[in-house]
Order: sequence, then C-alpha cells, then structure tokens
Amino acid sequence: MERVRHMSNQLSTEQLAQAEQRFQAKIDAEEKIEPGDWMPEAYRRNLIRQISQHAHSEVIGMQPEGNWITRAPTLNRKAVLLAKVQDEGGHGLYLYSAAETLGADRQTMIEALHKGVAKYASIFNYPSLTWADIGAIGWLVDGAAIVNQISLQRTSYGPYARSMVRICKEESFHQRQGYQIMTLLMKGSDEQRQMAQDAFNRFWWPSLMMFGPHDAESAHSASSMKWKIKRQSNDELRQKFVDQTVRQAEVIGITIPDPKLAWNEETGHYDFGEIDWEEFQRVISGDGPCNRQRMQNHIRAHAEGAWVREAVAAYESKQIGTG
Repeated sequence: MERVRHMSNQLSTEQLAQAEQRFQAKIDAEEKIEPGDWMPEAYRRNLIRQISQHAHSEVIGMQPEGNWITRAPTLNRKAVLLAKVQDEGGHGLYLYSAAETLGADRQTMIEALHKGVAKYASIFNYPSLTWADIGAIGWLVDGAAIVNQISLQRTSYGPYARSMVRICKEESFHQRQGYQIMTLLMKGSDEQRQMAQDAFNRFWWPSLMMFGPHDAESAHSASSMKWKIKRQSNDELRQKFVDQTVRQAEVIGITIPDPKLAWNEETGHYDFGEIDWEEFQRVISGDGPCNRQRMQNHIRAHAEGAWVREAVAAYESKQIGTG
C-alpha cells in the first residue's frame, strides 16, 4: 500500500488525471478495487473513515448487550446472547483488518476513537434498561445494520465487500434472535407486552438515525456513491428499513411510535415523521445518555488488555525468529 501511495506522489498532473480515469472506469465496470491497486487518496481516506467507524460501532455495540449476559432470563438465553456479543467482537476484527489493507494503523484508529476524533453509530449511546431492550436492539438495530450491510456486500473495495458477506449472515441471526424475544414478550402478560412496547418506543427513532443524515446534508454521500463505496443513499436505505419493520411490527402487535406513519399508495412506501436531528447531532457529538460510560469502558478494557497484545506480539516474534 505504501508503495502504491508513493507511486501516486510521483505522478504528474496529467498522469494523475489519467490514473483517476482508469480507476473510475474500473469501478463503473463493476470490478473490485484491491489493496495493491492504484486509488485516489480521497477514496482511501473515505474508506478508512467509513470502515473504521463501522469497526468502532461493532466493538462499542458489544456493551449494551454484554451488560445483560449474566442477567438473561434462562441459561439458553445467556448462551445465545454470549454468542451474539462474541460475533460483534469478530465483526470489529474483520473490519479493522480491512482498514489495515488500506494502510491504516489499528492503534491509531483506536486512539482516534478514544480522543473523540473518530465516530461510531449513535445508537450505541443509549441504555439497555430491560430484557426487552435486548430484543429491540436485535430486531431494530441489527435489522437496520442488515439493510445497510447487504448493500455493502457490493461495495467497490474488495476486502470490505468480502467481510460483509460473513457479517451479514451473522447479523441475520442477531435480528431473528431479537425479533423472537419481542414476539414471546408480546404473547406474555400485560406487563411483558408493556415492557416490549416501551423498549421499541425508545429504540425506534435512534434506529432510524443509524442511516445518517438526509442525502443532501451528508458530507460524504456524493463521492461515496460515485465510487460505489455506497450503493444506495441514506434515505433509500432508511425507507427500506421502515417498510419492512412496519410489517414485522404488525404481525406481533407492536405499535410504531409515530403518529405520521401512513401507507402512501402513490409511492408504494410508508410515509413517516421527521427525525429529531438535533438529538442525533448531540449524541454523535458526545452528549448522549451513555457516551461517557461507553468510552470509559472501552478505554479501560483496552488498557487492561495490553498484556495480551504484548504477549501475542512476543510469541509471533519468537515464531518468526525460529521459523
């Protein structure tokens, strides 16, 4: 990767323009860009930003659910939730590794997260108050992630696209697990149904925020669409999520907390109310209900795990020396 970047620095203005044309032609032809290929520096930076943000979201996202592993209602529920949280850690690993193929350094990415320079999905700054929240997170948060990540399986950068294949399979399991929890609660007592509805109410709007701002207000959407890093816009993906989730909610009797929600015969989609973008910006900027707690936990865990990373590095060094 460094060799490719060095070559870019040696190109004349005319050669750089030709290289960019060949690069765009390859993308337009639906060919994957691989780590050793020439790419514009802006494409590389855009990918590192998006992939590292995705990785941070997976790892920080372990916390709201990890908090419930010991409190899940049955041994089976504990085992299933433990497996799910372990999956999320694996997703972070795949994604950090994909970012490293672009020349990014993992420690640098994590330091940017700790300093508040790098962002992660705002949804993970909300508390998980009851067992029903675990159902809502699985159904809504992982459901929203699947809608976005299915599209990313066709993203133009090869390592990122390939990592999405396995991640989407696992996220599909996570979504079904959450929906099953909510289905059972809605078949239970009045108290259980109220708990499920309350959890849904609290996670519905933050889940819609996961797709990011409206396309016209997104700083990266235009270039990401041109380079086919993204294949569908924020608003298209959000609409797809609303359409599928409304039908799922109707099946189990959950009420969508949006008085403006209505089927639109003309468009063939559901109309829905406006998101509180002030809340979105506030949470993204570090002032959500659990921002400080989530980050403090990650910083502490990263520091406590330093000896493991050092031991692995020493072992690998020894193996190379004796190999």
